[in-house]
Amino acid sequence: MIITSAKERIFERFLDGALANKNVAEICKILSIPYRERTRLIPLLNELCAEGKLYKTENGKYGTIEQLGLIKGTISGNERGFGFLVPEDKESYPNDYFIPRKYMHGAFHGDVALVEQISWSSERETERDEARVVKILQRGYHTIVGVFRKDKRAGYLYPDEKKFSAPIYIPLSSCHQIRNGVKAVAKITEYPQGKAPGGEIIEVLGDEEDFFAEELSIIRSYNLREEFPSAVEKEAEKQQKRGVTASDLQRRKDFRDKLVVTIDGEDTRDIDDAISLEKVGENYLLSVHIADVSHYVPARGVLDDEAFARGTSVYFPDCVLPMLPRALSNGICSLNEGEDRLTLSCLMKIDKQGRVKESEIVEGVIRSAHKMTYTEITKILDGDKDACDKYQDVLDMVNLFAQLTRILQEKRNKKGSVTLDVKEAKILFDKETNEITIPDYERAFSYQIIEAFMVLANETVAEYMHSIEAPFIYRIHEKPSEEKARTFRAFAQGLGLTARFNAEDVKPYDYQNLLLKARDLPSYSVLNRVMLRSMQKARYSPENVGHFGLASDCYCHFTSPIRRYPDLCIHRIIKEVVNGNYAEAVAKYGGFVERAAEQSSDRERKAADAERDVDDLYKTMFMSERIGEEYEAVISGVTSFGLFAELPNTIEGFIPIESLYGTYKFNPDNFTLTGGGKSYSLGETLLVKVVDVDFYRRRTEFRLLKKLDTTGENI
Repeated sequence: MIITSAKERIFERFLDGALANKNVAEICKILSIPYRERTRLIPLLNELCAEGKLYKTENGKYGTIEQLGLIKGTISGNERGFGFLVPEDKESYPNDYFIPRKYMHGAFHGDVALVEQISWSSERETERDEARVVKILQRGYHTIVGVFRKDKRAGYLYPDEKKFSAPIYIPLSSCHQIRNGVKAVAKITEYPQGKAPGGEIIEVLGDEEDFFAEELSIIRSYNLREEFPSAVEKEAEKQQKRGVTASDLQRRKDFRDKLVVTIDGEDTRDIDDAISLEKVGENYLLSVHIADVSHYVPARGVLDDEAFARGTSVYFPDCVLPMLPRALSNGICSLNEGEDRLTLSCLMKIDKQGRVKESEIVEGVIRSAHKMTYTEITKILDGDKDACDKYQDVLDMVNLFAQLTRILQEKRNKKGSVTLDVKEAKILFDKETNEITIPDYERAFSYQIIEAFMVLANETVAEYMHSIEAPFIYRIHEKPSEEKARTFRAFAQGLGLTARFNAEDVKPYDYQNLLLKARDLPSYSVLNRVMLRSMQKARYSPENVGHFGLASDCYCHFTSPIRRYPDLCIHRIIKEVVNGNYAEAVAKYGGFVERAAEQSSDRERKAADAERDVDDLYKTMFMSERIGEEYEAVISGVTSFGLFAELPNTIEGFIPIESLYGTYKFNPDNFTLTGGGKSYSLGETLLVKVVDVDFYRRRTEFRLLKKLDTTGENI
């Protein structure tokens, strides 16, 4: 006999709607409980709320999330104490909700919370969605980085993240030995209602003005993992010693007699991919060999758990935080020159129109003939005698590389691929001298060779796995939202470009056409940047919806399993499939791919943000030694408070509007500042002087000396 408790019976009445959105008095009446005996009811309601089954609004109404119309999301804070809720369900709630300080109810930046919408105020001049926090579901911060200061009564950690609006209270008894003014990490131990969070200092990073302490602060703020646990290191060393055995080669296709090379940067140590190319009649036979990392990293083992937690390798100018220990990433898994290495290889027969006529995915073994660099490939293609003499055995193949790359690029362009030319700084750091070098931006054709071949392999693998409906992790890039597409269209029209695409259903070729029209205009690089901002962020998903930017119906990340977890995960699935174990692949990974896609997307975002912040720190340090120097720069941003100008090495500086002298009016439609007979627009060339740097904002300040025409002459 099943006995239903009073609490369960009450919850059932909520589910059937009888008690939804009712207060205690109303619930008592419906349940025929005398109001004076409500003390029997309230503890049961409190228990249901504690279990997350019910919620209580500020005016005392109870119900489920749906019944109360509550909205779940993440708090984006502000140093003045108010915040915004970024809804989790963007389809149902496309706009963020403003939360006044008095309605934050103890929530801080990064918290996951439930809010209820507040009715409009008739006094408000501009309507906006407002809300109050009903319940905090999950705290965003358990540790936080900042500057430690203390007085005679207590210590406080002032967070670097200014959106976290309160300092962390540190009892004097636990921090009397910590120096004033150091950068430190605090563990948050409590969130008392109406008071500053309490905590304890768990790590001192260095002095506040120390450059490397600042870099370490960024790493800590993103909770990036530096050291590997000893058990993980030991397992990696064990796999490294295992090497390549005779039993490993059973069932594998042997490519060791083929001419295979790797092409990477000069300082690359973790080599994921190798390539070979030959002409067979009118067709090209392209082989893309990818390190078989999954052979050495078993699923659900300590190495796999650590790789899953990290999600990706993170690259800084002075170091790398690898996804896998170096015994694997630089050792047995890296496709090092002259060494036998296990691979998962994608073999593609491609016709002269760039179409893949046949393809096959096999487990293989290779021995790379050369560790080539992008610089060396460029020299060979330019006919450099020394480079050609050094690599006589691969000259014909390198020329085939270039030939096939141009064919593939033309085919992709016809499909409407959006090839953004967004500059990325190359920051070089010399550990011996601590010297930072940032050369002018250059993207050689040799980079495009590897990009074209890897994109084709990724697409070919994804299409095959999609065709057999195997569980998989796709790399998806959804089309821009209607609102962002419309805003971008207006921006392009403001630049004088013809942009008549349908914002409700924008196509990749719509964006491609705009780039082609602007190719020779001064505003080209700015159009690239604004176009990028109008797009959705690419992410991982178990469901295929295509890749907008690549104009691809089906895409994945297959080519970098040393440094990306999705690649490692799908390698395991592919190997099950090619070995005839389709049912096993479904059983093992059918439920896992969703969790892996979500985790990998999250870790990728954090890594990208950390890399950007550290790069900005290095750029600021680089420019701090160049105060007083003059440069030509291009206006890359126009705002109501000043101009942003970009140097040829991609460093961007700010020119405050007050330094321009005079009164200016900002036109947001075409992004111009005009006043006193002068005007400043995107893409125009300036002569600027470096006057200051702000390490806190990681920003360089310029002063405008004069405006130049496209030839560099004063105008």
